[in-house]
Amino acid sequence: MITDWLDDFFIRALLTGVGIALMAAPMGCVVIWRRMSYFGDTLAHSALLGSVIAYSLSIPPVAGVFLTASTVAVALFIAQRQAYLSNDALLGILSHSALAISLIAIALMPNFRGNLLGFLFGDILTVSAQDVGLVWLALVVAIVALWRIWDQLMVATISRELAATEGSHPERTELAFMLLIAAVIAVSMKLVGVLLITALLIIPAAAARRFARSPEQMAYYAAAIGSVSAIGGLTLSLYLDTPSGPSIVAIALVCFLASLAKPIEA
Repeated sequence: MITDWLDDFFIRALLTGVGIALMAAPMGCVVIWRRMSYFGDTLAHSALLGSVIAYSLSIPPVAGVFLTASTVAVALFIAQRQAYLSNDALLGILSHSALAISLIAIALMPNFRGNLLGFLFGDILTVSAQDVGLVWLALVVAIVALWRIWDQLMVATISRELAATEGSHPERTELAFMLLIAAVIAVSMKLVGVLLITALLIIPAAAARRFARSPEQMAYYAAAIGSVSAIGGLTLSLYLDTPSGPSIVAIALVCFLASLAKPIEA
């Protein structure tokens, strides 16, 4: 019975890890293509602020993180339209401002400090059956949403002008993708924590890049590598008693380094 399987904490952790890997890796491919890695860091820093807000308001952490990350994403989207500063400058301001405000809030909330390591590094081994259901529900929604905007994202990545002439509304597509990343970060926070979410987005996609011959193939390979990283990292954590989130990222790094052995085809 499925309910019997979910009684095992390690099975719950595996299902959660694989679900998040399947959700994050394809989006990580788009992040790499569009050179948005620093954007992922910015949302990860805002996730810590969202955790503090959720704690102070006694609401679910996922809701607090998603609302905060979405607000930061929309703020960046609006600021980009003004063309006042470069993207990296805007990201730097938003990222470090969110982190600074988070640290000030944590200093003013002594009771929150006991949960700080969990929010920073995650604790996937404590997920519940409800967490597993939330992750896989989010996976279905995220994959359907990404599939709906995939073609527009590909065209806009190649040329925004081309996307505009084809009537695909690149700005609307870009905003939708930013909100999708915010949702992934909100759901993933319990897996690897806010400090390592970006690594889970980027490293499997980077490892898949040398093997793929098309964008779709790269997304499939990245999902597979992310799943292997989740399973391998959790197994390593179980037997060596290492932190689960960093262990997953370490296995992803090993996969990336192994991919470097494959020569780039002309």
